[in-house]
Amino acid sequence: MDRIDRMIVAELQRDATLPLVRLADRVGLSQTPCWKRVRKLEEAGVITRRVALVDPDKAGLGLTAFVAVTAADHSPASQEAFAAAVAGLPEVIEVWRMAGEADYLLKVVTRDIAAFDLFYRRLTGRLDLKTVTSQFAMERVAYSTALPIPPDES
Repeated sequence: MDRIDRMIVAELQRDATLPLVRLADRVGLSQTPCWKRVRKLEEAGVITRRVALVDPDKAGLGLTAFVAVTAADHSPASQEAFAAAVAGLPEVIEVWRMAGEADYLLKVVTRDIAAFDLFYRRLTGRLDLKTVTSQFAMERVAYSTALPIPPDES
């Protein structure tokens, strides 16, 4: 990615609904070259999708939990089974395979503690897990989906 591509990505991370004419103006291009660069960034997988960000509280999803999971088995088949199992749980909005004490860290969003308990029972009923530890978020202090794209290649 060159400097202009980085500017395009930074602008689209701030607002993916930005009209092409305004995006092109902000990065110093005319519309057609700007559109071609956006398409190229999409085709290269740099821009993976464009989405709407939703306030979880206003959507009735007021409980966020971080769930650390230690697997009972670490084989490739077990890793695939874990990935398939959590893919079927819509409350799981992020899954990270970790190094350290836990094997996986899940970000889980539910309506309330009762809904979380139902989720927990489904998770532990699907897999043979060694440990599952949950921590509940009290307050989101900072939040961004934008990656810190530097303006140059340094």
